[in-house]
Amino acid sequence: MLDANMFVFYVDNPTVSNNFYQNLLDQAPVEASPTFAMYRFSSGVLLGLWSKRTVEPKAGEITASGELGFAVASNQAVDDYYQQWKQKGVSILQTPQMMDFGYTFTAEDPDGHRLRVFAISE
Repeated sequence: MLDANMFVFYVDNPTVSNNFYQNLLDQAPVEASPTFAMYRFSSGVLLGLWSKRTVEPKAGEITASGELGFAVASNQAVDDYYQQWKQKGVSILQTPQMMDFGYTFTAEDPDGHRLRVFAISE
């Protein structure tokens, strides 16, 4: 079976998005150009940020849908990231709360892609 190890967000301005993720993740991209940037998480998963004007083959109308999830070990870690991201000026869509699957909050990047931090209920 194939193992997914890279996600790509089509972005309006790769420089703005690269600066956002560099600040959010406290790390530099492993690759960056005027039209593309890539981040490697400690899990090995890659996140690419590609200019929606230069992606090939051309994409149809691009709208933000779906989420990038960040699983953390505890409810306290969710609260800690919530506070850190708020201090960094990240747009918060949902404050921390308990949901069916666990404790979570949701933010968004400059293009409206959702970023969910969560701790799974035990």
